[in-house]
Amino acid sequence: YGKVPKVVASIEFDKLHMHNEIRVASGKSFVFIQCVGSRNKLRPYCSKSCCTHSIQSAIELKKEAPSRRIYILYRDIRTYGQRERIYNQAREMGIIFINYEEHGPPQVSREGDGVLVRVWDHVLHRPLEILADMVILASAILASPDASDLASLFKLPLNADGFFQEAHAKLRPVEFHVDGVFVAGLAHYPKPLEESISQALAAAGRAGRLLARGEIALEPHTALVDLLHCDGCGLCIEGCPYQAITLAEYRDSAGELRKTVDIDQVLCKGCGICQAACPKRGVVVSGFTYEQIEAQIDAALADDPIQSAEEVV
Repeated sequence: YGKVPKVVASIEFDKLHMHNEIRVASGKSFVFIQCVGSRNKLRPYCSKSCCTHSIQSAIELKKEAPSRRIYILYRDIRTYGQRERIYNQAREMGIIFINYEEHGPPQVSREGDGVLVRVWDHVLHRPLEILADMVILASAILASPDASDLASLFKLPLNADGFFQEAHAKLRPVEFHVDGVFVAGLAHYPKPLEESISQALAAAGRAGRLLARGEIALEPHTALVDLLHCDGCGLCIEGCPYQAITLAEYRDSAGELRKTVDIDQVLCKGCGICQAACPKRGVVVSGFTYEQIEAQIDAALADDPIQSAEEVV
């Protein structure tokens, strides 16, 4: 790509095809290569829409000139759901699908005025050489490079691939841990248009439910700072998923300046991670102090049914 003019990305091919560019109009042989730059160690995810897009483009080329030879080199075809119909249509029209493995990707080189594609066919168990007039690459969908700036502004999490991470894949699929912020579309993960629309409708529904409330109730159990034990080490700040804890300073009774942490009661959800991370018992969740937890354990042991049964015997 970038060295041979007849090797183009799929989005570039769409523009060339739309304007009936000479390389497309006069082409007799086309090769589509799937999973270019994706489903590997660097980008292990699937972009989900590439297979559908390539097959649709191949069908259009075949309809324009049935004599064209069109090949789709793939690792796994993922035209799931109703898109299975266009896969069957492509096979019926004579479009050839050739599978390749990650360890043996197609090799592309210039060959005169065309492009030579070498690939191993696992059905024939032999190498193939395809002379193409144009090679179309289905490249990976990447996360927006500005996502990290937006994530820092709203204190939102990103996954390892740079996409926004929802609060829970099943229970809260369009929400974040930060209340009032929702996610939909490619910001969340690569997906086709209809899935983006469905997710946007779900996000709008969740936002509408929030806006319909006359008032919002805060969490009844939130974290509190014990100034006698907190020394401002900051371990709780790193563990807080809601960014509700910040460093602060105060003067003690002797007038000395000391470090501590400040907990925003609006952002805090009382998850207890800060309490578990603190090595000096400087942070506790209201209703779940160490004394209260120890009292619950003592009460549970005092009411042990096995112990009571032995006493009766």
